[in-house]
Amino acid sequence: MAARGKLTVFFGAAPGVGKTYAMLEAARREMEQGKAVVAGIVETHGRHATGELLLGLEILPRRSIDPRGVVRWELDLEAALSRKPQLLLVDELAHANAPGSLHAKRWQDVEDLREAGIDVFTTLNVQDLESLNDVVAQITSVVVHETIPDAVFDKADEVRLVDLPAEDLLERLAEGKVYLLPHAERAKDQLFKEGNLIALRELALRRTAERVDAQMRGYKVAHGILPTWHAGERVLVCVSPSPHSARLVRAARRMATSLHAELVGVYVETPSALRMTRADRDRLAGNMRLVEQLGGDAVTIRGEDAAEETVRYARKRNVTKIVLGKPTHSRWRDIVKVPFLDAVVRSSAEIDVYVISGQGEISPTRATDRTGAERFEARGYLASSAIVLVSATFARLVLPRGEIADVVMIFLLGVLLVATRFGYGPSIFAAITSVVAFDFFFVPPYYSFAISDLHHAVTFAVMFVVAIIVSHLTRRIRDQADSARRREQRNASLYAISRELGQASSREALLESAARHLRAAFAAKIVVLMPDAPNGLRAVLADEDTFSTADEDDLGVANWVWAHGRAAGATTDTLSSSRALYVPLNGARGRAGVLGVYAKDTSPLRDPDERQLLETFAGLIGSALERTELADEAKRARVRVETEQLRNALLSSVSHDLRTPLAVVTGAASALLDRRAPSDEATRRELLTTIHEEAERLNRLVRNLLDMTRLEAGALKTNKELAPVEEVVGAALNRLENKLISRSIETALPDDLPLVPMDSALVEQVIINLLENATKYTPANATIEISACAKDDVVETVVADHGPGIPREDAERVFDKFYRRRESEGGGVGLGLTICRGIITAHGGKIWVEEREGGGAAFHFTLPIRSDDAPTDDARSHEPTVRAP
Repeated sequence: MAARGKLTVFFGAAPGVGKTYAMLEAARREMEQGKAVVAGIVETHGRHATGELLLGLEILPRRSIDPRGVVRWELDLEAALSRKPQLLLVDELAHANAPGSLHAKRWQDVEDLREAGIDVFTTLNVQDLESLNDVVAQITSVVVHETIPDAVFDKADEVRLVDLPAEDLLERLAEGKVYLLPHAERAKDQLFKEGNLIALRELALRRTAERVDAQMRGYKVAHGILPTWHAGERVLVCVSPSPHSARLVRAARRMATSLHAELVGVYVETPSALRMTRADRDRLAGNMRLVEQLGGDAVTIRGEDAAEETVRYARKRNVTKIVLGKPTHSRWRDIVKVPFLDAVVRSSAEIDVYVISGQGEISPTRATDRTGAERFEARGYLASSAIVLVSATFARLVLPRGEIADVVMIFLLGVLLVATRFGYGPSIFAAITSVVAFDFFFVPPYYSFAISDLHHAVTFAVMFVVAIIVSHLTRRIRDQADSARRREQRNASLYAISRELGQASSREALLESAARHLRAAFAAKIVVLMPDAPNGLRAVLADEDTFSTADEDDLGVANWVWAHGRAAGATTDTLSSSRALYVPLNGARGRAGVLGVYAKDTSPLRDPDERQLLETFAGLIGSALERTELADEAKRARVRVETEQLRNALLSSVSHDLRTPLAVVTGAASALLDRRAPSDEATRRELLTTIHEEAERLNRLVRNLLDMTRLEAGALKTNKELAPVEEVVGAALNRLENKLISRSIETALPDDLPLVPMDSALVEQVIINLLENATKYTPANATIEISACAKDDVVETVVADHGPGIPREDAERVFDKFYRRRESEGGGVGLGLTICRGIITAHGGKIWVEEREGGGAAFHFTLPIRSDDAPTDDARSHEPTVRAP
């Protein structure tokens, strides 16, 4: 397999900056180095200097397409793939191909060329990037319709920026070097305004810089380079639930603005974060939203050491400055644990660290935020006192006072129990009270805090330190277990919904599965809205007491989310008075719908983790909806193709089989009407017989077409009556008497065959079609055999011939519409066997074909002896007989 071709993009701010010229110059340099270069399609726009660079290059002939009476010249992709040069020049990557082309867009042609191992040089304007389309429209008031996905640009092997100041570009425009003068004047009033060109130039420079920055970071990762390279400024601010964090974020934003740098807000979720109060979680969510509102990138990462994870992420993003808040906790905490600030400063190395005061924004509700937690800790302190008391009592009653080591183990066990159940504070309290109780009850002099033996002081110290370490490790393990349990629940819910969405066979099943998981995960009611062309958004799934089209507020929020592609409603800063939170359902191709979440308690939806989970669910649902839509589109396309194939087959068959008998009838009738018509009776009768036979042939053809239409429309009704099979076979033979006059027919119909509930006229038509099929495909002297027998609860009838037979691989296809293995003498459109299958299936039977030993085909069909809708003998005596036409 050939290596994938490389894509080089010559990127510019606007038409006329010299992208095509630069591309041709680079191509000529490649050609001078011995590379086979071909110009696939190059637009010179009448610029002589550009056209001169094409001299000496092999130019691929373009392909003309005439979709609507207007000839358009496009890249000949097949010729390019056949020629397969080393380098192909394809101008204007965002160009939309003419209808009728293999691909809708030129960039898709380029992808095919690269897959074939062909290197491609191409050109692109900044306004052609899909992500910048609305930005360019807002700046220039010009809407660009020909765009490419950003992924195509990002995956290019090389981007070469072609830059030109706005003044020079306007001068080129005035000289007619961009457009011809009549068009230049019009362009100057639209896109080519100085302010527009300056803004487009900045967009092009920034987009190129972003690509270069991504390449630099990729290089560092590939080569294992950890230190930050100060190639560009990037500011990281540490976000926390603190009420001072908002001021810190704003200060970091001001710093980033002054440095023209990117802002990144990072919150490190450690296992201890699970103990945060709801008020702290709400405040954290607000701080993270503030980062986004100020144009920053809000990121949540997980780890055990906040400082280590912060610095690691900063190096990953090539951050040059970290912004922290001044510590506000008591100094004694720094003795127990290394401060976050010190840890960041020590490990940051080449990254600058800024410490900013966060005082001045104390939340008025802070004093009441921890009421619940304080009540819980109060219970913990009481419980730790009780556990220490129980430990002392047990040791006093069970153990001798001299067994100091055993007593210490009893107290440490109590500390462990407190740390496991009540947390860090109560466990420290238990450690202190255990040492005090140990001294008071078990160290002489008893019932006194005095120490008679100095080595007991060492015992106290070791006991206290061990108790502290046990408390810390126990709390850490507990937090890690809780964190792991929470992650496991999230992963399990994501796995479950993704699996069910992947297995859903219809949109309804998909939405019901998604709603069930959303209800369980968020304890909320769900509504899903999807676009309905005439009426805007329409609720395709709605729980009770949720969305109503009569509620203009809900509909307005949903329409806003659909139009802007962002979440709105409850817990957001947009239309926050809404009863529900609405989020967009996005797929790879764009928006698929809107999801509404009606929660009784909206507080959990403010949690960044919960919001992230909801957005992940929404992404999975959007992708699944898009998949079902693509499957429906593929199914509709397949039906259209099959319909077109059937139509072509029908037209081909019918046109031939109608034209032949009509020509015969017309010729015979013309001969009879001619003044020189034959006068002898025998010749006239022969001509009339020919007209009659061909008219019968036309009648059969039209009848088959009408029967097929009735079968497909489901309009075929069977009027079943008990009837003997031999009578139906005899009626069919009588109708084909003239056609079978020269044939040898052998029948084997036992006298004891039971009566069968059937529509005699329809079953007679089946036998006629099988007999006609046998006469078409067998020699004139070949014998046709008809037999029947009773087997279990069915009567099986067989029509066999001694013709060429039907291979096993075609045994099913012969019953398909318009299928004929070979042209027969009698013509036909290939519907006879299809009609047979439809009639037998309507009777509840089966039909198939088998090869005969010695050659020939045997068509078998079965009819049930008992049928629920067949009338009984008594019923038939009171009902009129209704026969199928």
